[in-house]
Amino acid sequence: MARILVTEQLAQRGLDLMTAAGHQVDEQLDLDPAGLVQAVPGAAAVIIRSATQVTAEVLDAGTDLVVVGRAGIGLDNVDVVAATRQGVMVVNAPQSNVLSAAEHTMALLLAQARNIPQASAALKQGRWERSRWEGVELYGKTLGVIGLGRIGTLVAQRALAFGMRLVAFDPFVSPDRARQLGIELAPSAEDLVSQVDFLTIHVSKTPETMGMVGAELLAKAKPGLRIVNTARGGIVDEAALAEAVASGQVASAGLDVFATEPTTESPLFALDHVTVTPHLGASTAEAQDKAGVTIAEQVLLALAGEFVPYAVNVSAAEASETVRPFLPLAERLGAMFGSLNEGTPPQLEVEYQGALADYDTSILTLSVLKGLLSSGSNLDPVSYVNAPQLAVERGLVWKESKTATAHDHVNLVTLRGGSHSVAGTLAGLRGEPRIVMVDDHAVDLPPGRHMLVVRNDDRVGMLALVTGVVAAAGVNVGNMTLGRSPSGDTALMVLGTDTPLPADGLEELRAAPGILDVRSVTL
Repeated sequence: MARILVTEQLAQRGLDLMTAAGHQVDEQLDLDPAGLVQAVPGAAAVIIRSATQVTAEVLDAGTDLVVVGRAGIGLDNVDVVAATRQGVMVVNAPQSNVLSAAEHTMALLLAQARNIPQASAALKQGRWERSRWEGVELYGKTLGVIGLGRIGTLVAQRALAFGMRLVAFDPFVSPDRARQLGIELAPSAEDLVSQVDFLTIHVSKTPETMGMVGAELLAKAKPGLRIVNTARGGIVDEAALAEAVASGQVASAGLDVFATEPTTESPLFALDHVTVTPHLGASTAEAQDKAGVTIAEQVLLALAGEFVPYAVNVSAAEASETVRPFLPLAERLGAMFGSLNEGTPPQLEVEYQGALADYDTSILTLSVLKGLLSSGSNLDPVSYVNAPQLAVERGLVWKESKTATAHDHVNLVTLRGGSHSVAGTLAGLRGEPRIVMVDDHAVDLPPGRHMLVVRNDDRVGMLALVTGVVAAAGVNVGNMTLGRSPSGDTALMVLGTDTPLPADGLEELRAAPGILDVRSVTL
């Protein structure tokens, strides 16, 4: 059972999922920064929304943290770099609120076109201002979209149904993809704003996008432009936008997000032609339910040590159903390889043979690195998150290769580097892991908790010698396999034991005639 700290309101279904899995759900809502630092020690997971800031200080205090979950899309309130450095997984729920956010964008778009909030407020105050709040049709107008991700694409599809012409700026979208969506691509944001009647923004908040829509860009806009921002505060320079609205360069604006949140002050709030909402893009019952359930599922996977589809700081694509069963084997092979090398070798080659060669195996390579770097006396916690970083710090250079044919096996994973090699596969109808090669000697046994690997001259009496030393030490052998080298000059035996062979037993074997090498492996 793990403690899961929840700092903001989460859908009840998500809370129930984590409780049903046997974990302690600790709800401490609306913590200030100091309170969060005090609350996070002992928590294996922290679940937040947009208000909680998970800083490097918080991560340092969370010495037991395995995962930080953001029940939503944006991650600008999480120090992902610090989390990665400490091996803490960061996950989000990227698809939970996309529909709600797209619909809220359309609501602000329509509200501006027809001046609905202003006309409503005037009528409630006793003023019938029909002529003052004359609007415009969306039909035939040009909508500019900055960012054609999930939400931007959904907005474009809905605007197309209104008969709008669509132009977008997104350097990561191909012309073919844009044509499929019925969208023209603009070469730059400046070119985009010069030709559109409405502009909507759907990009992440990064150092590059901060202040992207500012005085310089607005000066190049088509006069009378109407702007919507439901992405992130700070992407639109609020002071510059207020000046552009006041001057008439921008006809109106609809904003759901602000540079500082929560806020009740902005130069935009005093302008009649600006519609604002308090970050309501994801505030629907459906989005909140989906976000709560999704983030609970991701956190539970992370705590169980399984592959997490929405981990943002794991350098691997989603594991397919073919690849997923090989994850435990890959980690054990890495640990065995590290024990054979007595540490991290300077180079590692990972070869995937057979049907695996047709799939993205990057998550398997991460598992290999995780096992390798966790072997021996290493004190650093190793996870899918920080394994590549730790490998680089230790001077390890690794590469993948793939071969469609595996000869004796349907699939084979082989590790080589230093002076050692090891290979494994899944065998039988139940897909049981098997070690099938060690140092180019053919073997066949399941990877056990403790193994003894002995390389010796291929001559009579060696098996009796080794088993005699093991028996004298009171160590029980559960599995054993023998294999000859391709040349036939040497042989190798691998013994799966209940406990490690003591140091004096290892030294006795190493000193015996005919014994070439002895390695004790603990996975």
